[in-house]
Amino acid sequence: MGKKVTIVGGHGNVSLRLARLLSPNHTVTSIIRSLEHVNDIKATGATPLLLSLEDSSIADFATAFDGQQVVYFSAGAGGKGGEERTKKVDYEGALKVFDALERVDGHTKPRLVLVSAIDVRDPEKVPEHYTEEDIGVSNRMYRVIPAYMKWKYEADKNLAKRTAFKWTILRPVGLNNEPGTGKASIGRTHLVPTISRDDVAKVLALLVDREDAAGLGIDMVGGEIPVEEGLDAFIKKGETDFLG
Repeated sequence: MGKKVTIVGGHGNVSLRLARLLSPNHTVTSIIRSLEHVNDIKATGATPLLLSLEDSSIADFATAFDGQQVVYFSAGAGGKGGEERTKKVDYEGALKVFDALERVDGHTKPRLVLVSAIDVRDPEKVPEHYTEEDIGVSNRMYRVIPAYMKWKYEADKNLAKRTAFKWTILRPVGLNNEPGTGKASIGRTHLVPTISRDDVAKVLALLVDREDAAGLGIDMVGGEIPVEEGLDAFIKKGETDFLG
């Protein structure tokens, strides 16, 4: 049976792909902040809903989430507007969604799948499995997009403390627009190579049915393992030290 699904940040490149994948079998609502995006949402088979992470209230989002089974958070400032807007969308907007999920009536809240980014972590703690190449890539990211990395980390930390609803974090590496291969490296990965937006959307679509991924942070980079196989293997391991 299909699920009732809401995508926050519905007009993003990954979100549009995700809606196309989910719409044939699920009832999808895509939240957008501009009427200019309505036709693009309808073309995916999803239903558009106008709300703003910056301006709409927690109550507005709680109403939107009522009766939903899965909520995806795939929104972001995209580096526009500097640190102030990055904080407003990527951190405060994420917390608004978390708070709204907690306000949904009933014992069973919608499950959240949040799209974060690889290497979002305490910058003072370098994961033991990182190679010299990984450290170099990481240093560049924290130098070039420090506000993005900082506020994604703060949002992820906040989510990790929430217990009122189930959640999963997907942490892809840098994205490209190449056609998807249906393959990736999933789990405790390195920081290269980049990955297709098609493949990220495919893993997000798989997560709609993976309640057993609750509490996990899942890294994802380009690779050679079919995504269904890689995701299943990682979930069975149940590793949770993604904020280390």
